[in-house]
Amino acid sequence: MTQSPGPALCIVYFSGQGHTRRLAKAIAEGAGGARLVDIEDRSAEDIAALADAALIAFGAPTYMGSTAAAFDTFLEEVAADWPDHPWSGKMAAGFTVASHPSGDKWAALTRIWVYAMQLGMLWVGANETGAPVRPSEQGINRDGAWIGLMATSDRDKARLIGDGDLETARRFGARLAWAARSWQPDQGARMRE
Repeated sequence: MTQSPGPALCIVYFSGQGHTRRLAKAIAEGAGGARLVDIEDRSAEDIAALADAALIAFGAPTYMGSTAAAFDTFLEEVAADWPDHPWSGKMAAGFTVASHPSGDKWAALTRIWVYAMQLGMLWVGANETGAPVRPSEQGINRDGAWIGLMATSDRDKARLIGDGDLETARRFGARLAWAARSWQPDQGARMRE
């Protein structure tokens, strides 16, 4: 797990074949560091870091038009505290990867977005515009997604994710780090009072 000097940004994810993990690492790289929390290998310290984070980025592969079942189980476990809204006022973001350029990734990100909204979180979307609008930005946000980060798995299993999607992930990470730094840690608490 990569850890940043503070609890500003946590990236919590499920990765079935390694693609989502690769994106999570690229986001953390772009952010200049983040705590990576693999839901299948999470510790009590990871859960405490999520509680302290200013921003939580949620990631899962898109399977059959939604997030993977293992990720959904994690969300349901965390939502057990929903009536108390412990993450209310925190910022949230989402990312996903699928085998096809569409792959119904929008539906998976919408699933994450609705979850975050129900917990009272504030959503941070993507902001990169690539080709064809900006021809010099080939491969950047090639899916044209602004609700969150979308990537398409690379057929080369040694790469998992193509260069353009990895660069888009790094830029998304920089945006999330900026948002986390901009948000005052006590703002969320004041909003709940």
